[in-house]
Amino acid sequence: MPEELVARVEVGALRVQRLDERATIPARAHPGDAGLDLCALQRGTLGAGERAAVATGLAIALPAGHAGLVLPRSGLAARHGVTLVNTPGLIDEGYRGELRVLLLNTSRDTAFAWEAGDRIAQLVLIVVGMPPTVEVDALDDTPRGVGGFGSTGT
Repeated sequence: MPEELVARVEVGALRVQRLDERATIPARAHPGDAGLDLCALQRGTLGAGERAAVATGLAIALPAGHAGLVLPRSGLAARHGVTLVNTPGLIDEGYRGELRVLLLNTSRDTAFAWEAGDRIAQLVLIVVGMPPTVEVDALDDTPRGVGGFGSTGT
């Protein structure tokens, strides 16, 4: 990015680069929405039970101290059984490659088709704590202790 453009970018902003002129810039559907919609760059179809990495044609630069979580869209999940293989997908602050969405069609008998520009996932930015890692001989006791899955009841 030319220096004169970098100087005008708001501090803490999510910077978005179109890698393809057809790409759709992420946007919130409604004021106050946590998720920014990610759209497919090209049309495609997933057969029943299939998965695919779907291009967005975008790269991003997250604000310092943030991570991006790529999450399924609830409407696609409810209406078509389409979700993401790795939910949430994690985007680290330093990643600058293309955002790709790993779609999964959970239907056993129905294909799912989408068009270029369709909303296929959402991106949520979160602040990430980065405390140092310290090895210790023992951990402090808590009421829960080592109780894991199912330890708090059904």
